[in-house]
Amino acid sequence: MSKKTWIIIAVVAVLFFWIKGAYNGLVEQDENVSLAWSKVETQYQRRNDLIMNMVKIAERYAKQEKGTLTAVIEARSKATSIQLSSDDLTEENMAKFQEAQSQLSGSLSRLMAVSENYPELKANENYTKIMDQLEGTENRIAEARNQFNDTVKPYNLAVRKFPNTIFAGIFGFKTKAEFKSEAGAEKGVNVGDAMDSLDKE
Repeated sequence: MSKKTWIIIAVVAVLFFWIKGAYNGLVEQDENVSLAWSKVETQYQRRNDLIMNMVKIAERYAKQEKGTLTAVIEARSKATSIQLSSDDLTEENMAKFQEAQSQLSGSLSRLMAVSENYPELKANENYTKIMDQLEGTENRIAEARNQFNDTVKPYNLAVRKFPNTIFAGIFGFKTKAEFKSEAGAEKGVNVGDAMDSLDKE
């Protein structure tokens, strides 16, 4: 083969391994984002399950608080209806997800405030256990959200940087939305204060 042919082969080989490296790097970071998102979903699902158990107990002691209990059930239903895969994490979808979780947190806070009026409910061992588990879950949600954001940031940067942005467009890699801080909304339920109140009884 001629020298020119060898040069062409060498250039093609360099381009191949360059593109391969860029693609594999994006795949790896995309997988990391998917894993981080699954951990977020796991913690939110745990919270949803605990809330349902909490409502079932509260219904036995605070039947007259039907409006509050119904609001929690409806908010939980809305929150659980929004199922997102890591490929669906657009700004619009993430905003809907956060809003639904915020509404659930708000209705749950009202339920915990109402429980202060029912000594038997507050004294129920299962209820206090759920409250304790909820507090731990809220902390794990916050940690999972932070880890997710920390994983999404380098992924989004890699997708946007040249020349990766060219390959990202060709192979379908898109930027993903992060969790955004909201004043007083996505801080979670203040279970700690409710637990302190129970302990004082």
